[in-house]
Amino acid sequence: MRAVPLELGGLARRTLLAALVAVPAVVGSAGLASAGDAIKVGALRFTSHAASFIAFERGYFQDAGLDVEFEFFQAAQPMAVAIASGDIDYGITSITGGLINLADKGAIKVIGGAMHEEKGIDGSAIVVSDAAFKDGVTSPDKLKGRSFAITQAGSSFHYMAARIAEKEGFGIGDLKLTPLQKVPNIIGALKSGQVDAWAIVPHIAKALAGGGAVHIIGWVNDYAPDYQVTTVFTSAETAANERDRTERFLKAFARGAADFNAALVDKTAGEAEAEAITQLIHKYVYATQPYEKASVSIRNGAIRLNEGAKLNVTNVADQLAWFKAEGLVKSDIGIDGLVDSSYVETY
Repeated sequence: MRAVPLELGGLARRTLLAALVAVPAVVGSAGLASAGDAIKVGALRFTSHAASFIAFERGYFQDAGLDVEFEFFQAAQPMAVAIASGDIDYGITSITGGLINLADKGAIKVIGGAMHEEKGIDGSAIVVSDAAFKDGVTSPDKLKGRSFAITQAGSSFHYMAARIAEKEGFGIGDLKLTPLQKVPNIIGALKSGQVDAWAIVPHIAKALAGGGAVHIIGWVNDYAPDYQVTTVFTSAETAANERDRTERFLKAFARGAADFNAALVDKTAGEAEAEAITQLIHKYVYATQPYEKASVSIRNGAIRLNEGAKLNVTNVADQLAWFKAEGLVKSDIGIDGLVDSSYVETY
């Protein structure tokens, strides 16, 4: 604006300003203005978040005209708060009571799927401490009366614990739920025997079990076989008003998920690609460990990512119903208040 000469008449000034305002729209339609769209993406340093890491490292976000910066978290609910406050633009994490309550306030929308349980593929594992295992907790039916670690009430860990208890014939109240806020806190408590049990993604579960600190006694997909574990979400404002940018984000994210599945889940891409993907993920997951050690955990932790960011909205609705029944969210929020189903294929 400072470049407009003060001596221009009103009509000339308005004409020039209109031309200046029109320029970005013209450039954007040609795909040039979007080349520098800066966004922040929330993630956890989990193998299950690899679609974002692959999309970044292989230039898929850049191809989509996005300049991505990652913001890392240690639990799901703080990420939902960060989306609502505008500190990050997109997040990949589980459905939680906190996220649903923010959606009820018009702040959050789920727009796609990320990771889901699938029979025949190792998913989240049910693990117990070595002390609990030696005390006879060798299968999930023996968890009644035992402590079960969660990050917060209303977290995905809370939901998984309830599904396990339900199928084993006892109530969630028969578990001593122990909120420890962050995943590293839970790992420390489990290894030291301060808590008995947990359910967690395979790259963590198998690494802990391999070291002898914990024991795997079951798999979540035996209790929740259609579980949409993590989703892609954003603010309601972004979902409504930034459609082009959001579609570009989801397209790049889906390319990353496809590479991950082909390399490490279906194993159809060949060993060279599997090695390349594992090395790429190691930049973000177990980055402080030697590659030789970390690579084993990364490969063992491969779990299906949703092709095309498709969303199992049927299961999300089931999760919503459970949160309502437990009094963790308001009873009047519907699936349309939580999910914007216009972005990806749903089923």
